[in-house]
Amino acid sequence: MLITHYFYGYQYSTMRTSLWLFIALLATQVATAQTGTKQITLEDLWKNNTFKVKDVPGFNAMKDGIHYTQVDRDGKHMYIRVYNLETGKQERTLFDNAVNKQDTNRLNIESYTFSKDEQKMLLFADGQNIYRRSVLHYVYVYDIAAGTVSKLDTGLVLHATFSPDEKKIAFVKNNNLYYKDLQNSKVVTVTTDGVKNKIINGNCDWVYEEEFSFTRAFDWSADGRYLAYYRFDESGVPEYTLAKYTGLYPEQYTYKYPKAGERNSVVQVKIYDVQNKKTIKADVGTETDQYIPRIKWTNSASQLCVYRLNRLQNKLELLLANAATGATKVIYKEENKCYVGIDDEITFLPDGHSMIMRSERNGYNHLYNCNWQSNHMTDLTEGNFDVDVLTGIDKERQLVYYTSTEASPLERKLYVVGWNGGKKKCLTPKMGMHNITPCEGYNFFIDRHTCIDKVPVYNLINAKGQIIRTLEDNKALEAKMKEYDLGDIHFTKIKGVTDTLYGWIIRPPGFDNTKKYPVLMFQYSGPGSQQVNDNFPAGNFFWHQMLAQKGYIVLCVDGTGTGFRGEEFRKKTYLQLGKYESDDQIAVAKELGKLAYVDKDRIGIWGWSYGGFMSATCIMKGNDVFKAAIAVAPVTNWRFYDNIYTERYMRTPKENQKGYDENAPEKMATGLKGKFLVIHGTADDNVHFQNAVMLNTALINANKEFESEYYPDKAHGISGGNTRYHLYNRMTDFILKNL
Repeated sequence: MLITHYFYGYQYSTMRTSLWLFIALLATQVATAQTGTKQITLEDLWKNNTFKVKDVPGFNAMKDGIHYTQVDRDGKHMYIRVYNLETGKQERTLFDNAVNKQDTNRLNIESYTFSKDEQKMLLFADGQNIYRRSVLHYVYVYDIAAGTVSKLDTGLVLHATFSPDEKKIAFVKNNNLYYKDLQNSKVVTVTTDGVKNKIINGNCDWVYEEEFSFTRAFDWSADGRYLAYYRFDESGVPEYTLAKYTGLYPEQYTYKYPKAGERNSVVQVKIYDVQNKKTIKADVGTETDQYIPRIKWTNSASQLCVYRLNRLQNKLELLLANAATGATKVIYKEENKCYVGIDDEITFLPDGHSMIMRSERNGYNHLYNCNWQSNHMTDLTEGNFDVDVLTGIDKERQLVYYTSTEASPLERKLYVVGWNGGKKKCLTPKMGMHNITPCEGYNFFIDRHTCIDKVPVYNLINAKGQIIRTLEDNKALEAKMKEYDLGDIHFTKIKGVTDTLYGWIIRPPGFDNTKKYPVLMFQYSGPGSQQVNDNFPAGNFFWHQMLAQKGYIVLCVDGTGTGFRGEEFRKKTYLQLGKYESDDQIAVAKELGKLAYVDKDRIGIWGWSYGGFMSATCIMKGNDVFKAAIAVAPVTNWRFYDNIYTERYMRTPKENQKGYDENAPEKMATGLKGKFLVIHGTADDNVHFQNAVMLNTALINANKEFESEYYPDKAHGISGGNTRYHLYNRMTDFILKNL
């Protein structure tokens, strides 16, 4: 999945009655009052952490629904403590790394999980990232009552997970799956055939981890008897090699990366019977060129749900597998003319033949109660809006909690509805973004509430939506911002090529509509994404504010293909990634150029990842509009990107050669007229450095002048050490000189 790397992300709510609020509004908005005079520096952003947004770290609600645990630190001294949810008072300390020692050294604990009965904990230390979601750890087992700490294994392992009966811990090491029996401390080997770049058991291959958004590829049954797991045979997947330059001779790191149209891993789902020490294979059909994007145990310990998705990703089937035999039957099927989205939002109900699920079968993402026995779907939500997150299901009260865009595509509010439909109620009516974390038992929720111009506030609310207490109000950030001379930020709507689009705009402090200002446009534009919503702070907010202080108008517009406006709007880009998105950004720039206070000869655009692909496309395709562009870590030809993401939207190059070639910046090099900066990390395992190299080659062959910056041994996020400071200094300098 392509991602945008902003570190001050946000969102907003606009009244639905203001649909035709046009860009002329930009000249008439009342500026937000600012009392400060300070100027933002890059040191503020990347060295001093001046504008830190506080959250509620290490918060884990306990099973009783009354308490939570939290990590507290004092230098290297680390505690895990229990607090009362309603009062916030500390009640006891569960773990103290100065007391609970291992080999006389303090444990450098990064995270922890409880066993189901909350009598034991897994402590994860000294993490080493592999890819985006996979992290190796030294893992320790902590017996709370005894106060003892023991190593799970002598080495680094992946995905250590308690069984539901608390007697075993499964984990992955060297591509094989194991579990440790805590009653006798014996380690049982479940698989033996794991080999790097060939066979993986219990962990995802690169493309599954990146595009299906999970990495632990095993799951315990509810009673702990069965251990279901994936087996990836990636021996036929083409390899990609990255050079790492830190040694005398560069290290060549090789891994499996299937590009558009190339072979995938052959995936099997296996079920290991802990009692009989036998493994059977779930029947996922004879087709091997397909995807298994999820497995999920039902409430029955003997029934495993297997998601089966075809290579084109337009047909999803849910299979019910018998854990003892591996036999399967289809209980649900969904097809789409474009593609079917995959998520984790299926919850099986106690009756054994129904589930709560999310689907866009009717044009918007909505929740349904699906009874596969009677083949009946009950609508839990309906209307021209999208459900964003299935927050949780209270099985005792038969209630479903979710957030949606019902009030506005730019807002999220928490709702509750009966799981058979009816009695829907909004629990967080305040305008803005409500990001919700449920607490065990659904008596309490953590509500992160924010608006475009309001810092995030974390409240503990009850099941009626009433605020019990405030956990964090970010008053320190609010006070700090008042010291600085900031431009106002607000929302607007503007006509794209075919649709009205949402945008936010930051104007320079002391904005004067009798003057002319340069404009820098920021966007991401990827399918289903959203940059324009009621969340503080907005993408790269404080860096954009720094540019506003230097006299730039900064504008972000979500174009065709972005999310939370229904399936029709989002899937218009199908088979033509880049075409309609760039058409909209160019159209917006042209409209900006008509405004009296905009210097139409000084409009620029920038973006990261998919946004970099888009800014590269715009500077070449819209060469009469854009004076300058920055493309960070861009895809420059979809043939170079992975097959799950790319084929979901483009099908294969063989099927859609025109769609690939007509929308590739690499093929548009002759159109470059303005100033162009390409930035990439040489160790980017996601969007390969090859993309920048091939674009640069095309520009050289077209005899075009451009600038490029590469960051040695840096991945897609281009971070670490002084890297971010250098990167943003480079981009700032480019903008000041060329826009």
